[in-house]
Amino acid sequence: MTLQNAFTREDLLRCSRGELFGPGNAQLPAPNMLMVDRITHISAEGGTYGKGELTAELDITPDLWFFACHFEGDPVMPGCLGLDAMWQLVGFFLGWQGLPGRGRALGSGEVKFTGQVLPTAKLVTYNIQIKRVLKGKLNLAIADGSVSVDGRQIYTAEGLRVGVFTSTDNF
Repeated sequence: MTLQNAFTREDLLRCSRGELFGPGNAQLPAPNMLMVDRITHISAEGGTYGKGELTAELDITPDLWFFACHFEGDPVMPGCLGLDAMWQLVGFFLGWQGLPGRGRALGSGEVKFTGQVLPTAKLVTYNIQIKRVLKGKLNLAIADGSVSVDGRQIYTAEGLRVGVFTSTDNF
């Protein structure tokens, strides 16, 4: 079976409704928390560690919801939203791999912010490099990620961890 290697905004919205990977499996958040407009590339091979990679994009417009409240008179995209987008994409990777369960962010190693996303920006690009995928009793991915705005890298995160769980009752 050949896996789809790119996803449109409509595909991602289907994922947020639980329609892409099936009931009870990985979902992306719905808008406004969906921080991705499209996945331009996803592969289970290649990348920095040879374990897979993912590239996604978010179009920036001055009317995005977070600019109105973060901060009044000094609008900037919250850095935590870029970090969350990277977790969203690692969880998407697990669902795309066919691993069952609901995704949960489990943490990260070092995170660095060296820039910002302003309303004048045009495009945010996320790059995820899969380091390890554990399949079994625990389904987990560990990845490194970066966020770029208009071609300039502004955030990095090492050791992004996301798991998928068939039951989150005791989580």
